[in-house]
Amino acid sequence: MKALLIVDMQNDFMPGGSLAVPGAADIVPLINALIPKFSLVIATKDWHPPDHLSFAVNHTGKKVGEQVTLRDLPQILWPVHCVRNTYGSELIPTLDVSQIACFFYKGTDKWIDSYSAFFDNAHRQSTGLGDYLKTHNVEEIYIVGVATDYCILYTVMDAIALGFTVYVITDCCRAINLKSGDEKRAIAAMAAKGANIVTFSSFLI
Repeated sequence: MKALLIVDMQNDFMPGGSLAVPGAADIVPLINALIPKFSLVIATKDWHPPDHLSFAVNHTGKKVGEQVTLRDLPQILWPVHCVRNTYGSELIPTLDVSQIACFFYKGTDKWIDSYSAFFDNAHRQSTGLGDYLKTHNVEEIYIVGVATDYCILYTVMDAIALGFTVYVITDCCRAINLKSGDEKRAIAAMAAKGANIVTFSSFLI
């Protein structure tokens, strides 16, 4: 069985959001066109508490983009974003949510970030997504959303490690590119791990 996994298409990652991903809103029509082609559609949400320690404001004297260590893990500091139950944590209104069967929430523990849709960054806690997919006999996952160089990348790596066949629809994803070339490096890393790198048009053929 195949599933479409929509990663973090939330208001704070859209134009005007606190952690806007360039071009993120542009992929919504493509994602909406893909949704009817899958019998199972799943979405993730960043779902942070307001005191989440990935937020620069929760570290005195630190700025966005700096790095700290949280419980022995390196952590990039971000603007406040996707605080649970706020407008910024909601999915962009133009996304078709009518066929989304289940949501999975990540970044819920203030002490550790969770880029992957499957686990936190230390693999100490599962979101339950892997078990859900296996229960539904999913073997192939098609991944879209944001951001290519963070949440898409880590989700893909974990999905492959869990034994799923993974397709990344690259023109249905967008990157942050904190450093020039981050998107290209992420795509190369996913391909090297075994992900199938495809595009919207090739997928429809």
